[in-house]
Amino acid sequence: MALSASRAFLAACPGRTPAARRCSMVRATGEQVATESQSLEVMRKFSEQYAKRSGTYFCVDKSVTAVVIQGLAEHKDQLGAPLCPCRHYDDKEAEAAQGFWNCPCVPMRERKECHCMLFLTEDNDFAGKDQGITMAEIKEGITGMH
Repeated sequence: MALSASRAFLAACPGRTPAARRCSMVRATGEQVATESQSLEVMRKFSEQYAKRSGTYFCVDKSVTAVVIQGLAEHKDQLGAPLCPCRHYDDKEAEAAQGFWNCPCVPMRERKECHCMLFLTEDNDFAGKDQGITMAEIKEGITGMH
């Protein structure tokens, strides 16, 4: 993602010197990282609140929870909605606008069925005991994913 932001900057500012371009790219990438961190924190808090409200639990393997929360945050940044990251879509923008697969998706809201294993009922073999996850656990769980 940073590469495409860099290319967009270079295309928009062709007359700038290489040093000035590098400085601006670092600034733009820093802003992007801040936005991504904010979205990750927003989706972390949402996930905790929804787990508590729905009486569900996170996976015993917190890296599963971390990767799903990261995917939701990325979709929120890219599409403006937390589209389920565990499904394939021919047209993500259309799916996000339609809303059926935006988290919590309709199957989760209606039947407590979470395809992503983010929200698990206590009788699920993979359900842990936690309804919370720290940013440190998320960062540890997603290390090496990109």
